[in-house]
Amino acid sequence: MLSVIALAILPALILLYYTYQQDKLQREPVKNLVKAFFYGGASVFASLLISVPFMNMGLFPQEIHSLSDAFRCAFFGAAIPEETAKLVLLWLFLRKCRDFDERMDGIVYAACIGLGFAAFENVEYLFAAGSQWITVGISRSLTAIPAHFGFAVVMGYYFSLHRFDRYRAPGAGIKMWLYPVIGHGVYDWIAMTQQVSEQLSGVIAIAILLLCFWLLKWGREHMKKHLIADSYDTTTIDEQ
Repeated sequence: MLSVIALAILPALILLYYTYQQDKLQREPVKNLVKAFFYGGASVFASLLISVPFMNMGLFPQEIHSLSDAFRCAFFGAAIPEETAKLVLLWLFLRKCRDFDERMDGIVYAACIGLGFAAFENVEYLFAAGSQWITVGISRSLTAIPAHFGFAVVMGYYFSLHRFDRYRAPGAGIKMWLYPVIGHGVYDWIAMTQQVSEQLSGVIAIAILLLCFWLLKWGREHMKKHLIADSYDTTTIDEQ
């Protein structure tokens, strides 16, 4: 049991530590990171408050038999409910957080929320996998966990733009929800397509890995952008 939980959570903790290390100017209190991580776990259950009504409304099917079914499951069953829940929990966490005083902080806390979600969801998947838990755990550590991390960085990047630069980036308020939803939906649509055509499993695996690689690259580049902007603000204040 402990081995299953360790394999489920460890990839998320590694990425969380990586994000923490990137926050070079003024690192956030560890207690805040732990709290935000559990907020992410809570978002797993919060997402059900959206996905279950969506299913009852017939917005997505319980079984996938076509590309259309995969699309609806990807967006209405996963991307929209999960990214909405993460964003709501991120907002609830940061609305009174005095330590949220730099652009990079938005990425750090969003990563905590996203990786908390990924870790708690991963525990469920690995226990459901039975004797295949090691295979599933390794597979998800290379795909689902980095993907959730990437969606979170996108969310945090635009959340901070909306908080600190909303007049120069007026669209950030919608982008912090819309872009993670699109990325998540496309990722899940690609993954769920395998249930329609197993012959494409190899191509699908490569497509998912490339998407995860792109998300990680995008995240790293945009972390640097916020760090540069924060550094400029600090230098300007010091000169004054």
